[in-house]
Amino acid sequence: MAELKCAVDNCAYNRSEYCCKGDIMVGGKRACCEDETCCESFAQAGRDRFTSAIEHPSKIISIDCEAANCMYNSNYKCTAEHVDIRGCGACDCRETACATFAER
Repeated sequence: MAELKCAVDNCAYNRSEYCCKGDIMVGGKRACCEDETCCESFAQAGRDRFTSAIEHPSKIISIDCEAANCMYNSNYKCTAEHVDIRGCGACDCRETACATFAER
């Protein structure tokens, strides 16, 4: 589990830069840089309907990760202590990125 800070202010799960989803999936199977990753759990606020896994945002969250080239990926789980997700103004998950990605 990692401390997650999310700068995707228009995500339906974002509450004051913390996530209400409970867990997220970072995509980017062949990513070699952060711009080739994304938060696959992104849901655009006001457009996508969702049921939050938890009522309140959580600072610590479970992060599954497909970015096999990231040094923090261990068996599809993120081992970083702190993770930043960026994508201010995103309309789609492909407009988000894991800013913590570091190539092996």
